[in-house]
Amino acid sequence: MCGRFALFRWSPDFAALPGFPADQAPHWSLAPGAQILLLRELDGERRLDPVRWGLTPGWVTDFSRTPAQARAETLAEQPMFREAFRLRRGLIPANGFYEWRGSARKRPFWMSAEGSMMYFAALWEAYPAHGRTYLSAAVVTCAARDLRRPLLLDRAAQEAWLSSDAGEAQLQEVLGAPQPTLRERPLATLVNDPKLDAPECLTPA
Repeated sequence: MCGRFALFRWSPDFAALPGFPADQAPHWSLAPGAQILLLRELDGERRLDPVRWGLTPGWVTDFSRTPAQARAETLAEQPMFREAFRLRRGLIPANGFYEWRGSARKRPFWMSAEGSMMYFAALWEAYPAHGRTYLSAAVVTCAARDLRRPLLLDRAAQEAWLSSDAGEAQLQEVLGAPQPTLRERPLATLVNDPKLDAPECLTPA
């Protein structure tokens, strides 16, 4: 399951997108509950927004139960996700994510793609709290070996996913698209510390 990822490097074009926070800091370890960036399309314009990682529909009353992941194969049926799947889709930018593998003692790996950026399929919701409206999101995951990885979208799939005109058949195609081959690098156990958010997270094994 994708439980942590990183966003510490971005291009000038990415930083020029509407909504990019002026005080955006690099992060080497983002976990559920953290504030992350979401790319979405509103009124024909692409924009970035800070969101809480953990999907929170407006009808949720138990804020301890806000899913950080949504399984690709059940988005259209699950009450928690089906409306967002139909109407509120976005992308979560990242430089890579972490995987822990093994049985007795899990070993951390850094997973990255050819380019410096990757985009996870995501769903988003708005929820009111304390007189304000906040945004939240969940990463869409697909099965990979015995783990669940984020659903990574190439440029064409990103366009379809963000389009308000995309029908369910087209969206299901996106959900079932082949995933890219990822680079993987074994890491030292420093990244196991959930409080560490620094370049040392990527220390090689």
